[in-house]
Amino acid sequence: MKRVFDICVSFCGLLFFLPIMVVVSVLIRFKLGSPILFTQDRPGLNDCVFKMMKFRSMLDAKDKQDNLLPDEQRMTKFGAFMRSTSLDELPGLFNVLKGDMSLVGPRPLLVQYLPLYSAEQARRHNVRPGITGWAQVNGRNAISWEDKFKLDVWYVDNQSFWLDIKILLLTVKKVFVREGISADGHVTIEPFKGSNHDGN
Repeated sequence: MKRVFDICVSFCGLLFFLPIMVVVSVLIRFKLGSPILFTQDRPGLNDCVFKMMKFRSMLDAKDKQDNLLPDEQRMTKFGAFMRSTSLDELPGLFNVLKGDMSLVGPRPLLVQYLPLYSAEQARRHNVRPGITGWAQVNGRNAISWEDKFKLDVWYVDNQSFWLDIKILLLTVKKVFVREGISADGHVTIEPFKGSNHDGN
């Protein structure tokens, strides 16, 4: 039932948001350059790696050694608006349609974090990752990694169709309120350094 729901909603969502996605694509090309899409390897269900798609929200500015500048130097007002309104997440509907992701589930994080998880935290990969999730509607990026993983695992143990509906509705509310977009002192999210180094 969850997979059927994901397919129906993601397909309808892509049709509904297509005009917005076209406008956003043009704005990204004009304001940030190309590529328009940001793709990155992320671990999904059972740690299987897939290409996650998002709209690009930062510049590709580099230093003299050809290293990317820190996020706060590459983030523009337009990019910050994209993230605060979650417009950058719209291409993720293609991942949902393909089956890489679900509408609701733990957010897919970086591949390099995989060896840093405790056995309990790693259980977040027992379900498909989501565009939104229980942790996103309970603090998003403003809560600690430890709390975020606890919320992810709670979702794994308590997932249901009605819980997904609740999370989707709360997500719409969060988008309008624009809460928890980034951690204190960071324009994006603070890097995860392991279960013993989560900032607590």
